[in-house]
Amino acid sequence: MLNFVPKEFVLVAGLLAAPVACMAQSPAAAPVKDPRQIRLEKYFSEHHCALRELAAEFVAVADENNLDWRLLPSLSMVETGGGRGTRNNNLFGWNCGRTRFDSPKASIHVVASKLSQSKAYKGKDTDGILKTYNSNPRYGARVKAVMETIGSGDLGTTALAAVN
Repeated sequence: MLNFVPKEFVLVAGLLAAPVACMAQSPAAAPVKDPRQIRLEKYFSEHHCALRELAAEFVAVADENNLDWRLLPSLSMVETGGGRGTRNNNLFGWNCGRTRFDSPKASIHVVASKLSQSKAYKGKDTDGILKTYNSNPRYGARVKAVMETIGSGDLGTTALAAVN
């Protein structure tokens, strides 16, 4: 059947089809940053904290452990000034600051896991977690004030526009 189609026609058809095939393969879309990560990066930058580099980690670990995304960064701000007063990679003053962690990332993972899974914290809302974390009546209010400064708990598209 191909004997009836002139070779020039096949050549022209092939040349015309090539750009269409190339256009069909669109480049991979760049991953979109989570608006919470953007907000944390901005917050840490504004407060001159090296934790800016860990913003994505804070958000991911909070999601994995069903914690408010602002809780761990706020605890780190209250306890160690956002990592400035950290000893032994303990960003959160965990165990009165005595616990040693292999890295700041490790402290984020361990503390998040404890706040979501240990008997002392499991099943508690943010207020309950804060009361258990530090029983001083003013402590919870301090942490929650930082949480509000970081952003809204339900950071959506309107908050993303405000961040930019």
